[in-house]
Amino acid sequence: MAFSLSSRPALLSDLRARHFDILVIGGGITGCGIALDAALRGMKVALVEKADFASGTSSRSTKLIHGGLRYLKQFELKLVHDVGSERAVVYRNARHVVIPEKMLLPIIKNGSLGRGSTSMALRVYDFLAGVKKEELRKMLSREETLREEPLLNTDKVIAGGLYYEYRTDDSRLVIELAKSAVSNGAICLNYVAVTGPLYDEQKLICGAKVTDQLTGQSFDIKATKVVNAAGPFVDLVRKSDESLYGKRLQLTKGVHIVFPYDKLPLHHAAYFDVKDGRMIFAIPRNGVTYVGTTDTVYNQNIDSPHPTKEDVQYLIDAVNAMFPTVGLKISDVVSSWAGLRPLIYEDGKSPSELSRKDEVIISPSGLISIAGGKLTGYRLMAEKIAELVSKELLAKVRFKNTSTKEYQLSGGEFASDEELKAFAKKITTDSYYEWLPADIRERWVYRYGRNTETILRNAEELKATYADAEQLALAAEITYSYYNEMVTSELDFVIRRTGMIYFDKARLDKQLEFISSYFSHVLSRTPEQKEKAWKEFSTAVAEVTDFK
Repeated sequence: MAFSLSSRPALLSDLRARHFDILVIGGGITGCGIALDAALRGMKVALVEKADFASGTSSRSTKLIHGGLRYLKQFELKLVHDVGSERAVVYRNARHVVIPEKMLLPIIKNGSLGRGSTSMALRVYDFLAGVKKEELRKMLSREETLREEPLLNTDKVIAGGLYYEYRTDDSRLVIELAKSAVSNGAICLNYVAVTGPLYDEQKLICGAKVTDQLTGQSFDIKATKVVNAAGPFVDLVRKSDESLYGKRLQLTKGVHIVFPYDKLPLHHAAYFDVKDGRMIFAIPRNGVTYVGTTDTVYNQNIDSPHPTKEDVQYLIDAVNAMFPTVGLKISDVVSSWAGLRPLIYEDGKSPSELSRKDEVIISPSGLISIAGGKLTGYRLMAEKIAELVSKELLAKVRFKNTSTKEYQLSGGEFASDEELKAFAKKITTDSYYEWLPADIRERWVYRYGRNTETILRNAEELKATYADAEQLALAAEITYSYYNEMVTSELDFVIRRTGMIYFDKARLDKQLEFISSYFSHVLSRTPEQKEKAWKEFSTAVAEVTDFK
């Protein structure tokens, strides 16, 4: 069945009627990864998410598939090896949304790393991560470092290092996972909230009570195994199961801010020291440069973490200290986001010292919870849970022996980087589509991969209706998201399907009314619904620069 809002009534009916092998609670990177792995094994899979896919931590990361260089300081060698090695796997699985990124590591006076320790750390990092030859680290002199990045503080820099990470769009990666799981038989629905567990006569968990947030209807989902992959909400699900004891979460908040590129025109992505001993990223991307992240204990409303003036000023001060000629101010910020890391609590450790390792917790009822971990390691976490469930269900049915290591996600069906580049060239130079600007077509390739061809067909069908190329492109893209990506609203689209709110804010501001109008047309809203949607949409867009 199509992964479309138009198919939602039938999918809700299926959730109510069927008995599943596994019910996954949480539609972030881990939950959608589990759904895909389990579906490929032949399990009957249901996944529900109380908001939109990737609406929590999985759309609010630093948007890097990286190995965690700083974890070498904490001697977490296995973590560095596992997630470092996974970078190449995630890249091969989704080349269209995972892009190699050269990273500059300036070495500064009295910094956390010296020349020798940086060289050794990067060498160990390359070894543990299995980095390919052409991406091995390169050490730089002071003069070479300043040539690579002239904006660096000349009074502080004494040397540098270049190494590779991978830039991604975290929420796009989640959406491609969900689409892939659905194409392999899973039912994945957003805006379906779990309101409580279901138990059998032996008091073992056998499903969940849920409510569809769009219609208000409530029903039960029956499943042999229930997996809690709810990210920051993991402990709330455990609490509803009356199993919140022993290990628990420590939430920490990470904030990122976005500047127009001309305000922070870096030649390279950079990873640099801050005076309090932490390190932060500054990453150029699509006409902007974003900076992050903070790392502070968070005990407030889990649903709506928000950057404060203090968070923003901390990052601005760090950037101005490392790149003193840019003179950034709060008024220069064009967008921002804040996310929560669901880490495992450890006595006596600061937020930055807490381990990023994942943890599996099984309650007496049989509820399987997974917490912690990193975006880069999602596939290994999903494999661990699917393997666990598979073994526990093996007495009833034999599942396929399969691996997601070589599985290419929706849109990412390219055998090599060269094949992706050839596809991008074909799409952007095809004279048949010259009525649609080449930069728009290229943007689609690195957002949707091979699925770009479907969006181009949409554009062709809509060409007679929209003379303006930008509006035609938006209409084609929204139509694709509606019929293929379970988009339900403007915010789903501009935050988690396209990232416009972060990386194309100027364009978003110009097209705000058109986007809302087109959604109202597609969703057949009443005048009252249209007015309400516009208010929610415009308010949310304004809030990305409203720091309190």
